[in-house]
Amino acid sequence: MPPPDRAAPVSAMDAAGLYQALAESDGLGGFLQELSERAGHVVRPGACSVTLGRADRLHTVASSDLLVSGLDEVQYAADTGPCLAAARERVEQHAPDLATEPRWAPFPAAARERGVRSLLAVPLTLNHGAYGALNFYARGPGAFHGHRGTARELAAQASGAVAVALRMEHDREAGLDLRAAMLSRSVIDQAIGILMATHRCDAHKALELLRRRSQDANVKLRALCVQLVTAVGGAPPDAGRFTERARD
Repeated sequence: MPPPDRAAPVSAMDAAGLYQALAESDGLGGFLQELSERAGHVVRPGACSVTLGRADRLHTVASSDLLVSGLDEVQYAADTGPCLAAARERVEQHAPDLATEPRWAPFPAAARERGVRSLLAVPLTLNHGAYGALNFYARGPGAFHGHRGTARELAAQASGAVAVALRMEHDREAGLDLRAAMLSRSVIDQAIGILMATHRCDAHKALELLRRRSQDANVKLRALCVQLVTAVGGAPPDAGRFTERARD
């Protein structure tokens, strides 16, 4: 009889350790890679991958072994498998012996060909429309009997840290988008100012001149403005060199 699936102390990766790893990581990718490697050590004997998704798109964002990331890809290509089911349905998936597993074809056969006989996929509880799973692979059958509780505890602890990491990444990307928007507005305003001085016209007329040149040259407006400001100023523009546009 297999041992009961009760949670063992997750000494190698507690919640505090996860947040410390997040604080010390070089971004979302680095944190998730460390998560997969630590998880692979905690839930023995296995390798771990991290599946994340938004809307209907799922992909492996980190793995402790190239073998398991390849098996994740088999599931994505077929649009079926335990990792997808755990992430999408938010329900734990356990395949104690892939030699007799009737679900998720062609994944079980592909896993056996690569020497993998058992798998455990535990959903991550996330937010902001994201979902995912921790996926544990092992070469022997029945490898996760007695370890499922530990995997659940680990997934529960990891969910909070992953949610924070996703939020940090979202805020970082939003900051980059804002800077790009500032740069676009700034460089267009600078180009308008140049044409106002050159042609002794108002801002509206200068913008129309830029648009006409953009269409005639089949060049995007922002790219044309960058060229003009660079030619006049002798250096590419940046968001810190903002010149307020003159009013009509």
